[in-house]
Amino acid sequence: MKKNWLPLILLAVLLAFPLVVTSDYFLHLMILFFLWVMIGSSWNVLAGFTGQVSFGHAAFFGAGAYTAGLLFQHLQLSPWWGMALGGVVAMLLGLPFGAICFPLRGAYFALASLALGEGMRHIATISESFTGGMMGIMIMPTFVSKIPYYYIALALSALTVLSVRFVIHSKPGYYFLSIREDQDAAESFGIDTTLYKNVSLAISSFWTGMAGALYMNYMGFIDPHVVFSLHDYSVMAILVAIVGGVGTIYGPAVGAFIMVAVQEFFRSGFFGLFDYIGKTTGSASFVSAAEVVRQAHVLGFGILVVVVILWLPNGIVGDWPKIRRNLFRIQPTR
Repeated sequence: MKKNWLPLILLAVLLAFPLVVTSDYFLHLMILFFLWVMIGSSWNVLAGFTGQVSFGHAAFFGAGAYTAGLLFQHLQLSPWWGMALGGVVAMLLGLPFGAICFPLRGAYFALASLALGEGMRHIATISESFTGGMMGIMIMPTFVSKIPYYYIALALSALTVLSVRFVIHSKPGYYFLSIREDQDAAESFGIDTTLYKNVSLAISSFWTGMAGALYMNYMGFIDPHVVFSLHDYSVMAILVAIVGGVGTIYGPAVGAFIMVAVQEFFRSGFFGLFDYIGKTTGSASFVSAAEVVRQAHVLGFGILVVVVILWLPNGIVGDWPKIRRNLFRIQPTR
């Protein structure tokens, strides 16, 4: 019963958050957190539950973002239509890719997905007359306040997690798990593994495309190197799931919170601590140290992932019983 109440309590806290915290800075961080909940949960459906590791989810994110941007640039339609079509376009991109590449297994499928993401980036770069090339696409944000974006992102991330939970506890979800554990055994029981891998990919690409469309509407600018970035989206999606817990429902949400916090921790120089000390003391050393720290967020990610892999191989959510046992262990009385 307690486990069922925790998500509702968390949702209530998140709904009330903008009423208590009015800082645009923290609202921006929360919007990024919701975006990564969507992306990490989407990747987790395909890789964590179905066992098909993808290095190309930036392709689906960029497809959703460019759908919203191109509708405005060429048809003068509101980019919010991209919220309706971005996920569909990403799914239409994923289905033929899956039909061609799902006969591949293991590292071969992962490499094929990597090629998809890089291929989309190059196509968007050279198609200047259609996509704007490296000039990108710029739109005027619909809302001045960040609060509408906050609630839209919250709603979409909640729908993503709920849809994943629903699917995983349904018959297709059990098929996903059987494919992950032993594809040959699943086929011997009559499961159409290619079909259900494509179903998994469709769900994963849809929500990733929706995240891309939301990003376009919120940030107001995209270019190929921003939305098709291997490091910033494909690899980051993997790190979010690994830190939170691959193959768990709420693991990507926990991983998203941690990764956004770590990234901002380094980007802001320990949340401005070094800058504050440098200005207060007049020491140039602290100012220089702050610049070094800002460039070290990738190192921070690396250290965090190594720690998780070595001591929490199932992620924070997957190994939560171990964490709780070690942190809150009560010594027996004598």
